[in-house]
Amino acid sequence: MDKKLLDILVCPLCKGPLVFDAKAGELICRVDRLAFPIVDDIPVMLIDEARQIPADVDL
Repeated sequence: MDKKLLDILVCPLCKGPLVFDAKAGELICRVDRLAFPIVDDIPVMLIDEARQIPADVDL
């Protein structure tokens, strides 16, 4: 993931920062507990496409 792109992307729900999870290929919003997939090197920043992260998983 390009560092410059990661610096400007924010969570579409809360507008907070995202964390890149290279292993899972996702951008994580810790506040909303959402994981946005990266498909073909393009972040899919749609709330409907995000995976909900369970409360029992440490971020």
